[in-house]
Amino acid sequence: MMTTTQHSAGLPLSGTRILDLTSVIMGPFATQMLAEYGADVIKLEPPEGDIMREMGPHQEPGMGPVYLNLNRGKRSVCLDLKQPASHEVVMRAAQASDVFVTNMRKKALLKLGLDRDTMRRHNPRLIYVFLAGFAEHGPHAGKPAYDDLIQGMIGLPGLSARSAAGRPLYLPLNMADKTVGLYVVQTVLAALLQRSRAEEGQYIEVPMFETMASFMLSDHLGAATFATHDAAEAGNPRLLSAYRRPYRTADGWICTIVYTDRHWESFMRLVGDGALWESDLRFRSMANRTKNIDAVYAYVEGRLATRSTQAWLQLLAEADIPVAACTDLGELIDTLEGTENGVVHRYQDAHGRWYRGLSPTVKWTRTPLAAGAMAPRLGEHTEEVLREWMGAPVPA
Repeated sequence: MMTTTQHSAGLPLSGTRILDLTSVIMGPFATQMLAEYGADVIKLEPPEGDIMREMGPHQEPGMGPVYLNLNRGKRSVCLDLKQPASHEVVMRAAQASDVFVTNMRKKALLKLGLDRDTMRRHNPRLIYVFLAGFAEHGPHAGKPAYDDLIQGMIGLPGLSARSAAGRPLYLPLNMADKTVGLYVVQTVLAALLQRSRAEEGQYIEVPMFETMASFMLSDHLGAATFATHDAAEAGNPRLLSAYRRPYRTADGWICTIVYTDRHWESFMRLVGDGALWESDLRFRSMANRTKNIDAVYAYVEGRLATRSTQAWLQLLAEADIPVAACTDLGELIDTLEGTENGVVHRYQDAHGRWYRGLSPTVKWTRTPLAAGAMAPRLGEHTEEVLREWMGAPVPA
């Protein structure tokens, strides 16, 4: 099994040290990606460990699937941050680190002496990244934030009620956590680049709610983009159509999008409606289709119900109309694991137990990325890392 040091050699962030005081989803997702870029990510954990260690099925205690898939390539240091000796350790760590990332509540950070002023006083070059649920000076500042709450507050359940679902629903994935996690990664990379020019670090806040609201509104600001329109007119008609969903075929489901003028003409001629294409202006331009989106999508739905999934996969592909099978999770995993250099790969722990893991998906030609070593057990690297920072282990 590849060690953290072997993994990072020659990678873009090799030699960069990141002190990771995050838990659950957003922070660990971001710092794992930074570890894949070669950073030495030190995961600071309390004696009870990251709460995600206990979620889902286990092969051994404290090593659940969510934790395993968000913390590979890191080193785990277990400290009781309420103890004075631990505070000294973290201050030494701050001096030896390039980036500090945390999603701990501000009041707790201040009480523990891990606030931005204290830590940057020990290292002015430190980039201090605070992952907030809500912007520091906004109306919800300081409140707890979870993916479900953020999805609700940015209007996603309301959008599902206006679209195919017909009722408020959460998206069945931690979409807000992971999307904002990607913002965290780009923020850290940009901050490291900026520091290489300015020689001094800075404090950066990444607010979850405001970031996701902006992300969502880039699709749905719609007519409200224009100040002469009321905010209630926001929304993307195509995305909100009740017919924008997988289509039922004669024997299953299929995913297709008849989108451009060329797609529509090809589809309508394929199903024997060339004359309708010539005569019905609803289909003849993007503007007209958008105005009549439910009607034109209902037309596609009706036609696709007449043949089998396999027939449509072949016919639509031959007509150069975007099409794909409607895949379930098991099929997706089997497909990705069976592909050379695929997204899903298998690896073993020191006891010979097998796992499935996820590989980096962006391909670098000179310095290819690879999944890091297995996620660490709680406190697995405490003694090793404390010797690096302090010269000797620190008593509990």
